[in-house]
Amino acid sequence: MEQQKLKKIRTRKGFTQKEMADAISTDISNYCRKEKGLVSITPKEWKKLATILDVSEEEIYQENESVLSNTFFDNSSITNQNVGVPSIILEQLFDYINLLKEENNRLKKELDKKS
Repeated sequence: MEQQKLKKIRTRKGFTQKEMADAISTDISNYCRKEKGLVSITPKEWKKLATILDVSEEEIYQENESVLSNTFFDNSSITNQNVGVPSIILEQLFDYINLLKEENNRLKKELDKKS
């Protein structure tokens, strides 16, 4: 479900998606997916978004069904094939994995600098 409350307040207050993405330490494409309801927004991110928008979390929060909640597949037959998961979901999972890898590398470099 699209995050209509969040989008409405963001645009009314004049914030760009890039500014919001920066506020929650993600890239703009991932933020766009969050605003479209394709990727869930964590409780910590809701708090940061409310802070930057200077509103309460209740003003922007909307429940979002899990991206995978409407996808059915039989765990007993999972192989390395697609198993009927829509390709958009697989693409999003791969994007998220790549984002996590980048963040891990950034954190490793940060730790190396401190050592």
